[in-house]
Amino acid sequence: MTSLVPRQPVPELEVPTVDGGAWKLSESAPENFTMVAFYRGLHCPICAGYLGDLDRKRDDFRGLGVEAVMISSDDRERASETKEKWGIENLVIGYDLSIDKAREWGLFISTGRGKTSVGVEETAMFSEPGLFLVRPDGTLYASSVNTMPFARPNFGELLKAVDFIVAKDYPARGEA
Repeated sequence: MTSLVPRQPVPELEVPTVDGGAWKLSESAPENFTMVAFYRGLHCPICAGYLGDLDRKRDDFRGLGVEAVMISSDDRERASETKEKWGIENLVIGYDLSIDKAREWGLFISTGRGKTSVGVEETAMFSEPGLFLVRPDGTLYASSVNTMPFARPNFGELLKAVDFIVAKDYPARGEA
């Protein structure tokens, strides 16, 4: 498994999107950060609430110069169902993240174990959650990677942190 290092370039990332076309990290041009939120997939009820919260806060993040994308290993059909069932209205939803690319980003991989509590079958393999803030120059600013769906960064707290980071020009940490 790869471990990304703050202040160093992140791997290139390109995924198809539910709304058509492709999303490419190299073409993202935020004022301060691109927030890449990797989620487990349609089968995960915790992801539904988590990414619903991000969807509601998207404009707050944009006001701080942060563009967000959510990405999973789900196929187009499941990703489209995610958008519809979860009521995602404001975020770009990328899909078909390969397991190799997920590993390149340092994400943990799980194998499917049947239907979840919401009655949706897990896919054969999928990535566990990860959240990355990437500078416009393609370098990592911050990351949080999980081995399971629990204990993710709180978006309200992250908004406050980004506000502080931008106001104080706080440097990326953890590079040593």
